[in-house]
Amino acid sequence: MASPTSFQPTAVPGEPPPADSVRPRDSRPDAPTSVARLNETIRGFVQNWGSVWVEGEITAFNLRGGNVFGRLKDLVTDATVSFRIWSSTRDRLPGDLKVGDHVVACVKADYYVKSGDFGFSVSAMRHMGLGDQLERLERLRAQLRAEGLFDAARKKPIPFLPHVIGLITGENSDAEKDVHRNAELRWPQVRFRTKYAAVQGDRCVPETIAALKALDADPDVDVIVIARGGGDPQTLLGFSDERMLRAVAAASTPVVSAIGHENDHPLLDDVADLRASTPTDAAKRVVPDVAEQRALVGQLRARLTMRLTQRVGHDIAQLEQLRSRPALRTPEAMLTTRAHEVELLAARGRDRVDRALQQHERRTAELRATLRALSPASTLARGYAIAHLGDGVIVRDAAQAPASTPFVVTVGRGSFSAHSDGEVAEAVTPARTEPPAT
Repeated sequence: MASPTSFQPTAVPGEPPPADSVRPRDSRPDAPTSVARLNETIRGFVQNWGSVWVEGEITAFNLRGGNVFGRLKDLVTDATVSFRIWSSTRDRLPGDLKVGDHVVACVKADYYVKSGDFGFSVSAMRHMGLGDQLERLERLRAQLRAEGLFDAARKKPIPFLPHVIGLITGENSDAEKDVHRNAELRWPQVRFRTKYAAVQGDRCVPETIAALKALDADPDVDVIVIARGGGDPQTLLGFSDERMLRAVAAASTPVVSAIGHENDHPLLDDVADLRASTPTDAAKRVVPDVAEQRALVGQLRARLTMRLTQRVGHDIAQLEQLRSRPALRTPEAMLTTRAHEVELLAARGRDRVDRALQQHERRTAELRATLRALSPASTLARGYAIAHLGDGVIVRDAAQAPASTPFVVTVGRGSFSAHSDGEVAEAVTPARTEPPAT
């Protein structure tokens, strides 16, 4: 029998012709063609198209094994085609090609017989300006940044140990399984409140916003995780929608963005309170590892025990050192020495007080004698008298006591009243003779 790719098998009389011998256009229910011949026919037809220059926007650009596998989107509609850039061609193209670039490319249709895949091989590609989609996202990014939605100061801290985690993801998705599995491995007691929403397409934004509002209103939910598996930028557009971004910014509960893989970066990552590279990373960053926390508690307890042991040992050593000092070993010796000093100080004090009393007594006697000498009573005792009128005014001039003026005379012992006969002429006063001493 000939090789299947030659499509020249030997026909057997009385039996249906071999499938490889039937051309696709001649196939019938009783004489079908083979898959290999169908694919070879399609490939021969496609190869006749030749090269085509096409304009579009790069929406996927994945490098694998030196070759690039991507998608090119129409600038107006949602139509897309897949393309391949082989490593030999990639070296001749600009090195800064990336998702969102507006390009024009020379492509040639290619159909792979073995897998039945249809695509285009790129032989040339150059920039044509910024893609419309990327341009809109950049304008929105600049607007939200100017409004402060990207500022770290407005972002809410993630609780250390959330009791209930709100999860927004696709139903029965790998992202949901990753979050649950990794979170429960790290902290088995963690609980979830899951809201399912479409993670791409027209229903993505409204359903995600509704789920976010429901979880944000739940007082038991401590943190909300929005998770989705990887995808090309076209399928992640919903997570850069302005309505969703503003809803996340207005939420009172901390929100974690776990969209796509490490290289995916929707605008939700910038607005959310925490950006996780993958759903698995979100589970690790939201829930602490119970093994790590137990190890940390063990380390802290060991450090505390060591510090307390050191402190108690240090205090015991200090106490023994104090007890070994003479003042505490024989305290009565210190009291005996101090008692002798107290006796000396007391005797010295008594001497100083006695001398001070004697000195002040002498001084007091001197002052008393001086006071007696200066006292008017001493003058009156020597025979002098004081005359004063009724109102107490002392008579210092004879004119103060004209005739018939009553006045009082005070002498050394007592006072008596008298009347003035008027002023008399001055006479020589005889010398005063002291009475004999009694």
